[in-house]
Parts: sequence; structure tokens; C-alpha cells
Amino acid sequence: MKKNILVIGANGGIGRQTVEAALASGFQVTAILRDPSRLPLVHPNLEIVRGDILEPAGFQAHLRDKDAVISAIGVKGGLTHDEPTTLYSEGNLRLLAVMRQAGTKRVFFISASAVEISPLLPFIVKLVAKYVLQKLLRHMYADLRAMERLIRESEADWTIVRPPRLLDKPATGKYRWSVNAFLRNCLSISRADVAHFMLHHIDDTSTYMGIVEIGY
Repeated sequence: MKKNILVIGANGGIGRQTVEAALASGFQVTAILRDPSRLPLVHPNLEIVRGDILEPAGFQAHLRDKDAVISAIGVKGGLTHDEPTTLYSEGNLRLLAVMRQAGTKRVFFISASAVEISPLLPFIVKLVAKYVLQKLLRHMYADLRAMERLIRESEADWTIVRPPRLLDKPATGKYRWSVNAFLRNCLSISRADVAHFMLHHIDDTSTYMGIVEIGY
């Protein structure tokens, strides 16, 4: 049966890959973004809706009868412009509230592997993650940790995906993943393969209420 999904942050790296891959697989897709002109796609199975995760009541009606919601939101800035934010925690908390009202339970959230330093990483990578990434992106990681705490307390069928370094490469469908466990030498993954994982595990109950690490 054709899946019906809703993607928030549909013009971002993982969001855009998710929309395109879902359409290619015959899904019905509702794309939520603040500026619809930033997603120049036309497809009979695509509905583009103006919306903001901080004001999810504006797209609440579109949450009904969805097989899954994918929150692929992100902050701008990068390593050199990390600013205090509550986008991840406050935005996704509000999303969970309107999902509950709409009766939709399945949802994916994008986090980051360096939120928690894996003991299975090479020594030098652990040092970089702890003393470089976590320092330069301390505000973003603080909000991602807050987001994860709030998600764990929810009653949704949630999956938190923690990718490592993201690559702009095509999907391969060949990657490793684990639920609530670390992967050895989990160093990189393409945005397209993160999208591939989510689209292929919508009904996988083993990932419900779980944190997924994914990598090559």
C-alpha cells in the first residue's frame, strides 16, 4: 500500500533527499517548509505547504492519516556561527503535541552522533568530537540533548537517528545501523542513505522508541 508521509524541513539536506526518494518510491508526500519557493519540485504525489515547526498548529490538519512524520529541521550557522537555539527542543516538542491531537504516532527525528561520544570510535576521532565539535557546536548539541530527553518522554512511536559526518553522495542502501547501541568506526553516511533508512523502516517496530546510529 502506498505510504503517506509528512516531511518538515523539506528543503534541507536530509529533508530534500527524503522527499525525492519517497516520491521515487511512489509515496504520497506532504512537504512543510517556511518558504515553499525553496523546494522547486513538481510531482503529482507532492503537496507543498507553508509552515513553521514553531507554529505547528498551522499545518496540524495535514498531520492526519499520515504513516510517518519526518522532522528534518536544522539550524544555520555551521562550525563558526553556533548560536543559542531552542529550535530542536521547542519545535519538536510542539510537533509532538499537535501529532498527538491529530492521532499520528510514527515519527523520525534527526539528531547527531557527537551528542554522545561513542567508545567505539578511534581515539583521535573521540578527541576531535569531544574537544572540537562539542566545543564549537555547544549550543546546537545542548539543544539536541534537550530534544532527545523530551522525545523519550513522549508516547509517540519515535525513532531518533544519529548520523555521523554527512556526505553529499547518492544513496547506496548499503550501510550499518544499530538500535540503542554504538557502531564500531561509525564515521560517515550520506544524507541520501539516512533518508533511505527512514523510508525503509517506517513499519519496523524494532526501531520504535529507539536511538539509531547509522554509518558505512
